[in-house]
Amino acid sequence: MPILIFFIAHWYLSLFTQTFFLHRYAAHGMFTMNKFWVKVFYILTYIFQGSSFLSPRAYGIMHRMHHAYADTEKDPHSPSYSKGLFDMMWKTKNIYNDILNNRAKLDLKFLKNVPNWKPIEWIGDQWLSRLVWGTAYTLFYIYFATAWWEFLLLPVHYLMGPVHGAIINWFAHKYGYVNFNVNDTAKNLLPFDFLMMGESYHNNHHKFGGRANFGIRWFELDPTYPIILFLDLIGIIRLKAGNDLKVF
Repeated sequence: MPILIFFIAHWYLSLFTQTFFLHRYAAHGMFTMNKFWVKVFYILTYIFQGSSFLSPRAYGIMHRMHHAYADTEKDPHSPSYSKGLFDMMWKTKNIYNDILNNRAKLDLKFLKNVPNWKPIEWIGDQWLSRLVWGTAYTLFYIYFATAWWEFLLLPVHYLMGPVHGAIINWFAHKYGYVNFNVNDTAKNLLPFDFLMMGESYHNNHHKFGGRANFGIRWFELDPTYPIILFLDLIGIIRLKAGNDLKVF
């Protein structure tokens, strides 16, 4: 039981920082926050993602490129231009590293207002940091595991961030349903997104890229959106105008 609790907690805490901070804030700027709270969420992202920490700056830039070049040769992660899931993940890793290490030639429009707190960006990308987090996960499993099969979950802990990205970037461009005709293959992977905290509504998001609520239809519940509303209510963030858009 402790292993499953730990896995579920890590899954959703890591996913929350990715969808809330990296995706909706860093990439799309759906809301604003002051410098103090930016640093708080940087630290939370580092803690919750751990060994698979993703740079908010590099993620934000790469995701903007995905929207601009969706399902073309310039898309950082398109199933249409990959031989398979792992080929796409490998290409994504290389593009991400080029952005992270300032090797990529980037259009200035992708760089505007992306967060960049250099100390955490640097620490999170160090192999020593990733190794320490991975060792901590392993020791937890050694101490608490009660069955051999539980150790099969460990690789997901090590690569939690990329695993979340691959689920959407691969499967939500191949399987699911669509609410809107868009100029790419984005689909809604799940009608009720209990697994990806709203990220599965990929077709909706590609249609309304700046909308903080990824759900559109009455049954499409975005679990992250109520958290966003609460953080806006207590003044930690400020939602931008237009995020109460009614579609249906």
